[in-house]
Amino acid sequence: MLKTNANTKTSMLAIKGESFPAVAEVLTAEAQEFLVVLHEKFNARRLELLAARTERQADFDNGKLPDFLVETKNVRDSLWQVAPVPEDLQDRRVEITGPVDRKMVINALNSGAKCFMADFEDATSPTWKNIIEGQVNIRDALEGTISLHTDVGKSYELRSDAPLAKILVRPRGLHLSEKHLEVGGERLSGAFVDFGLYVFHNRRIVETGKQKGLYFYLPKLESHLEARLWDDIFTFSEERFNMPIGALRATVLIETITAAFEMDEILYELRAHSIGLNAGRWDYIFSAIKKFRNRADMVLPDRADIKMSVPFMKSYSDLLVKTCHKRGTFAMGGMAAFIPSRKDPAVNETAMEAVRGDKQREAAAGFDGTWVAHPDLIPVAQAMMDAAFPDKPNQIERQRDDVQVSADDLLSFRETPGHVTLAGVRLNINVALQYVNWWLKGLGAVAIHNLMEDAATAEISRAQLWQWIKTKAAADDGTIVSAELYQAYRDEELANLKQDGADRYDDAAAILDALVLSDEFEEFLTLPAYEKL
Repeated sequence: MLKTNANTKTSMLAIKGESFPAVAEVLTAEAQEFLVVLHEKFNARRLELLAARTERQADFDNGKLPDFLVETKNVRDSLWQVAPVPEDLQDRRVEITGPVDRKMVINALNSGAKCFMADFEDATSPTWKNIIEGQVNIRDALEGTISLHTDVGKSYELRSDAPLAKILVRPRGLHLSEKHLEVGGERLSGAFVDFGLYVFHNRRIVETGKQKGLYFYLPKLESHLEARLWDDIFTFSEERFNMPIGALRATVLIETITAAFEMDEILYELRAHSIGLNAGRWDYIFSAIKKFRNRADMVLPDRADIKMSVPFMKSYSDLLVKTCHKRGTFAMGGMAAFIPSRKDPAVNETAMEAVRGDKQREAAAGFDGTWVAHPDLIPVAQAMMDAAFPDKPNQIERQRDDVQVSADDLLSFRETPGHVTLAGVRLNINVALQYVNWWLKGLGAVAIHNLMEDAATAEISRAQLWQWIKTKAAADDGTIVSAELYQAYRDEELANLKQDGADRYDDAAAILDALVLSDEFEEFLTLPAYEKL
């Protein structure tokens, strides 16, 4: 274990992870000092905001429903706009997302997408090595020096014959800690670590004029007060490093149902640093289940039935476009989880058709860009966006004054077509077991059943299992979903999966059992799983 003086007057940073070359390269004395300062200045507020989440959840457990805030009505009703879009980020019509391993970073930059969302959060299993080496990979990518030469003779380098994707970094959520870094026995926030190291090592990109700014995605915000915290962190960092205000810019993922009621307010808090909102559909579905987990009258059907076209999802999506365009900024679409197959033409066509329809819907709704998880889907998504706005980099000027969304519309879960099915119960168990197994092995984005699963999609599976058992949901054949049914299906799925060889399925099963069978709902599966990583 390393223990290093961070050259601060009051605190030392304890580094508890193993030492390998990238650690010293990333955690320089000056970088450590910045992390300590972020922790000491902002961590208390972070913890207060997390406590406020718990209090709000208690209200929901007691029957209260979210609504638009009375105290911020003037923000929603008044005329204002966020800072203008940076010159080098005008066109975001297709963004590719993925983890921060070296091969993925190179392939994403070369993919032909306009942007790459480099994900330290849901698509990355936060092993010490993944987090530290991810910072090296992103730094090398921004500097244009990244390459990879494998033991089997393959080489990956940046292309020089076409523009590279712009990088936007998604740090971990405010709820996640970094167990390998402590100050005074207290873990640092994973969000502050990812943000702080990225800004510290790459601010020169702005100083030299290579980019107008450093760009981020901010995940899992639940309120405008959390956006205010991030805005203060951005301003503090800009002032500390003599960067212009607005050099750090962020797209906020609207992926919690409480944030859907505060979109205007979130943009307002970040107005000097905003580059829009994103419809983070999978976490949004998870949030809808989690927030009303004890209510039998708000149970959703099988995950596959919860499409963007169902009433509560369409309302949220349309309101996001309206809000962003009213405020002069990007409305970014979500990720279709389908994965094409280069070996099976039928699977490939099914995936392509599904993505084509999804992206056509987003473009028609007014979105300025969208996400894909695989390079083969970029031409499909781009064609839909090009058809909607062929001669412009975006369609921010398009106003959606026709959209009128009420609180009831955002909460219209009962209008979702579909059923709870026994096949859906079994599939949720299978997907959750497979994903947690791979996450424990260091992979955060995994192709399962021709879908790209990350932490958000796995959260839906385990949350539905908990809710269906808790509320004694009836499947379409009348069978009650019970703990006994779960355990019987779990045993069968586990036995089949363990035939594949030496994996961590026993650990995955133990984690899933604790999540699904507990009397209390665990807020995020990654919290207990992280302790076993």
